[in-house]
Amino acid sequence: MCVSALGMALMAACVKMVGTDVSTFQKLFFRNIVNALVVLVSMSRMGISVMPKSKRSAKFIFYRSIVGLTGATCFFYAISNLPLADSNMLNKLSPFFVMIFACIFLKEKFHRIQIIPLLMVFTGAVLVIKPTFNVEIYPALIGFISAVFAGGAYTLIRYLRTMEEPNTIVFWFAVISFVFMFPPMMVTGFVVPDMKQLIFLIGSGVFATVGQVAISYAYKYAPANEVSIYQYLSIIFSALIGGVVLGEIPDIYSIFGGVFIMGAALINFYITNRVVAK
Repeated sequence: MCVSALGMALMAACVKMVGTDVSTFQKLFFRNIVNALVVLVSMSRMGISVMPKSKRSAKFIFYRSIVGLTGATCFFYAISNLPLADSNMLNKLSPFFVMIFACIFLKEKFHRIQIIPLLMVFTGAVLVIKPTFNVEIYPALIGFISAVFAGGAYTLIRYLRTMEEPNTIVFWFAVISFVFMFPPMMVTGFVVPDMKQLIFLIGSGVFATVGQVAISYAYKYAPANEVSIYQYLSIIFSALIGGVVLGEIPDIYSIFGGVFIMGAALINFYITNRVVAK
């Protein structure tokens, strides 16, 4: 999960540095076609079949792909329209949605005391979003929505853990994503990237592959509510990249929001391992 956090932070930085003249759909298309090729080569060398093992697992891989693609589209939009740290903070609300969805759909344990970190994390989200009820709030709300869909996608990965290899799940997510992104990419206008943009587009695909494969293995080998805390390292990575490379300094509300969100993650980790485990 730590490797995944670094990969996702670097992916977000690459997406940000591509620029706003390239559409969200084109960014996702490039990211996922690179993702699919890298995973395909890896699976070929490991002797892993790309085909799902059953019709049931194929169905849930499709569900995971659609839910994940919706979340990724919202996340990429947020990255392009918010400071890098803010977009990552909002997206990293996803583990709390994993906790909720895993409790509802996978029957994983949920203790009443875990309501405390849930309230903290939503307080942190409000501080980052800074609701003003005008158009400026839209990117932040879309970033929040990206976390809901990401939480749903990670819950489906957790459900698939005994059915499929993580690489198979990642491969089909990438294939379905670039196929679905092709029509809107062409409708909104394909931009021929310059060399700098091309490097960052390819980089986003490579780092996304690292992040997705790592997170799939993390959810395969451990309960969702135990390992999800380590995703929060990407907030720190993104804040450092945003500050050093992009010159983005979070405002006081975002800083306090981040403190609430990461504090909630630590409290939930403690509750999961010390209270619920007993």
